[in-house]
Amino acid sequence: MSFGDEHDGQTRTRLPETGAGTRPPARSGRSLFAVVGVVILLVAAIALANRGDGTSDSGTGGTAPDARPGAAAPTSPTGVRPVTGKNGTIPTGFAHDEQGAQSAAANYAVALGSVDMFQRGPREAIVRAIHDPAVADGLVKSLDESYSAGFLANVGLGPDGTAPTGLTFVSRTIPVGTTVTESGGDTATVEVWCTGLVGLAGEGSTKPVTSTWFTITEKLKWVGGDWKVVSSEQTEGPTPVNGDNRASVADDIAKAVEGYGGFTYAR
Repeated sequence: MSFGDEHDGQTRTRLPETGAGTRPPARSGRSLFAVVGVVILLVAAIALANRGDGTSDSGTGGTAPDARPGAAAPTSPTGVRPVTGKNGTIPTGFAHDEQGAQSAAANYAVALGSVDMFQRGPREAIVRAIHDPAVADGLVKSLDESYSAGFLANVGLGPDGTAPTGLTFVSRTIPVGTTVTESGGDTATVEVWCTGLVGLAGEGSTKPVTSTWFTITEKLKWVGGDWKVVSSEQTEGPTPVNGDNRASVADDIAKAVEGYGGFTYAR
């Protein structure tokens, strides 16, 4: 992959955003929370909690080649500028085509898997920024109930969603690829294959950071000049065989998460 803008169909993952290291994402694939028709997946956090203590307007876009629903999509970057602006830290202004829908879905997966989802104010900002307003109000309320003080405690966080002193909470989603499974002009269903990190990093952590693999399916609608999420759900995998890499010590993971920023993703 190369960095940059449009270049004869060869573009990529965007340059890191300033301060993006403070807003990671992630998920596993064991269970789902369905709320207001929007399935928001707290799977990684649930898996973490289950380990218990001590154990574990539109963009300047084009149409991607052969972008028919269900058709084999090129696995290389297709080179259309993915986004024209931002709403806070979330990319906005995606192209009104299938490629734009894929770029939107990938970036929305990142936002929905970030640490900000574990704090009430930032969580509401994310939900309202990326969802169809028709579902946002109900979703905000349902998620506030789901991220209860008890749930956060099981994940190792305080009632306000912050990590204990000396530890860094990691929740980061990394899209690997996308595909359109349905498309209808102003609607699209996009699958985003992801890997993710979740856990508490730092000396003394009883919930170490682990990696996960999952696929998020997002139903999108063109609303107010941009793609918005109507509903989403997650399934486990596809999961590759684990490599022989030796696990790093807790401090190294914490330093990496704080030091390496995230990206704006483009199909």
